[in-house]
Amino acid sequence: MTDDDVRDALREVMDPELGINVVDLGLVQSIEHGPSNLSVGLTMTSPACPLGHHVVEQAIVVLKRRFPAITLVKVALVWDPPWTPSRMSDAARRELGWNP
Repeated sequence: MTDDDVRDALREVMDPELGINVVDLGLVQSIEHGPSNLSVGLTMTSPACPLGHHVVEQAIVVLKRRFPAITLVKVALVWDPPWTPSRMSDAARRELGWNP
């Protein structure tokens, strides 16, 4: 399992308000993994986002399904550094109608 494998799996996790995956939105802050554990730090576009827990739960489900040999999957909300639109991919910008 590589960081890219984890990001690929997390592309299945959609922001419920924007309908864009958390990777392209730039919400993945950190990935750490070992032979039997995986830890991911996610942020939201705003600390006031009421759906953060939903996104975390969705990420855990996706990661457990994609990596069944991993016995410990942890996904946490982190706020430092704060999210900015500059973290979004060009694809996400286009989808939102922002020209990259």
